[in-house]
Amino acid sequence: MMRRASLILGTALLAAALAGAVAGWHTLPIAVLAAVLVLGLLFERYVYKPIRPDPPGPGWDRTQERFVDPRSGQNVVVYYNPRTGERRYVAENGP
Repeated sequence: MMRRASLILGTALLAAALAGAVAGWHTLPIAVLAAVLVLGLLFERYVYKPIRPDPPGPGWDRTQERFVDPRSGQNVVVYYNPRTGERRYVAENGP
């Protein structure tokens, strides 16, 4: 819901900046802000890491962090690689 409202706001700001530019107003800061908002919201869907079915190999520590993925409803466990700082999200196969 918040994402949709933010997309609507960003799109409205982009439209207002375009209309202001056509009218001769200096609307570049508003256009840049709106573009960053809209592009950030659209891009973030592709940045999230996938949920993997199997735990990673050696060098990964299972953390205490757990959550339920809102899309799939799966229980997810987070693994952390202290050497690289990378995190991996793995579907939990049991209680």
